[in-house]
Amino acid sequence: MRRIAVIPFILLLCACNAFEYQPYDGRISGETGINDKNVALIESKCASKDTLRFILISDTQGWYDDTEDFVEVANKRSDIDFVIHAGDISDFGVTKEFTWQRDILNVLRVPYVVLIGNHDSLGDGDEVFEKVFGKPNFAFRAGRVKFICLNTNALEFDYSNPIPNFDFMDSQLDSVPSQGDATVFVMHARPFSEQFNNNVAKMFEYEIRRFPGLLFCLSGHDHQVEADNLFGDGVMYYADANIAKRKYFVFTVTPSGYTYEVVDF
Repeated sequence: MRRIAVIPFILLLCACNAFEYQPYDGRISGETGINDKNVALIESKCASKDTLRFILISDTQGWYDDTEDFVEVANKRSDIDFVIHAGDISDFGVTKEFTWQRDILNVLRVPYVVLIGNHDSLGDGDEVFEKVFGKPNFAFRAGRVKFICLNTNALEFDYSNPIPNFDFMDSQLDSVPSQGDATVFVMHARPFSEQFNNNVAKMFEYEIRRFPGLLFCLSGHDHQVEADNLFGDGVMYYADANIAKRKYFVFTVTPSGYTYEVVDF
């Protein structure tokens, strides 16, 4: 009897590989630390450039075929220095969503960085995001332009964390020379969205205007193309649509200013 009772147990052990781990297990296979690696590439590639040209995409969550199509189209261009993804790379914060999208974007021929979105913060998604891509607040320099990338998804953190993190922003101000440099802010959710901590929206406006050569702000989240002077102070906010709308921004930054276009693919 004992021998017979052991057989189902042994069979169960042998079948363990047939079961999928729970979707929020946080175990990462493949490359991690994407943003740090690609920031190093961007800074090296663009160090001596006076003119930059980069792509903004956002909200690829669940639209894998459209993201693959974007990568194919972007790889046919020879004029792009890097790609910025403004967040919501996942839909439900599931571990495999991050790695699937990472593997698609890794086919890009230019370096890319990804910001954290509100959907990326669901479940344990924020922890997975940090493993695969990096810190929720980071910055990099491309030539004379400083890009400051912020977590602005205050609602997902119950306002318990400093979001946006003004201390981080102040630390970046100290490292920006006042002569000849320019600044671009990037975030997932812009001021006056439901995700942003709008109790500090005016303070946010004040903080970013302290940065030398402030050019514009970039975001995603709203799933539509937008170009707005949100505070009426001349600072433009550009938001990209979700990738299913099959549109992306191209920004060209020169010593005399910038231009942009919205590209359909």
